Amino acid sequence: MIIKSVNGKSPLIPEDCYVAENATIVGDVIFGHSCSVWFNAVIRGDVHFIKIGNKVNIQDGAVIHCTYQKHPTEIGNNVSIGHNAIVHGCKIHDNVLIGMGAIVMDNCIIESNSIIAAGAVLTQNTIVESGSIYAGVPAKKVKEINQSDFAGEIERISNNYVMYSGWFKDDEK
Repeated sequence: MIIKSVNGKSPLIPEDCYVAENATIVGDVIFGHSCSVWFNAVIRGDVHFIKIGNKVNIQDGAVIHCTYQKHPTEIGNNVSIGHNAIVHGCKIHDNVLIGMGAIVMDNCIIESNSIIAAGAVLTQNTIVESGSIYAGVPAKKVKEINQSDFAGEIERISNNYVMYSGWFKDDEK
C-alpha cells in the first residue's frame, strides 16, 4: 500500500481497518473504525481534507478526491463506494450506497439512506434527499427506497465488507 504525507498531513487509519496492498492513501485523510480500502483504490487528500466515518468500504478502483480550497470530501458511517466509482468534493451522509462506476461531483450532498445507481452521474451541486434512489446521466430521482427491493441492501453490503476484510486480515497473520 502507498500511504504518503503531503504538506505535513498524514493519513490517520485505525488498526481495525483493512487497506489492500496496492491501494493509495495520501495527505489529510481520517478514517473511522472498521473501514476497508480495496485493490487499486485511490484516496487523495492532497488539496483538501477527506473525512471517512465508521464501517465504510471503498471498493476496487474507486477514486476519492476533493477540490482545492473549495470542497472537502466527507463520508458518513455505513457507506459503500462501489468498484470504479468517483467521489469528488462532496458530502455523503450515513447509510448510503454509491453504485459501481457512479460519479459524484463537487458540492453534491447525498442525504442518509440513499442509493446512487451504478453508472449514475450526479452533476455538481445536486442534493439527493434522504431515502431516494438516483440513476441516469445526469442522475435524477427514480424511486423511494422503501418502495424498492433495495431497502436492506445498504446495511447488508456494509456488513459484508467488514466480513470480507476480516478474511484478508486473517490471512496476513
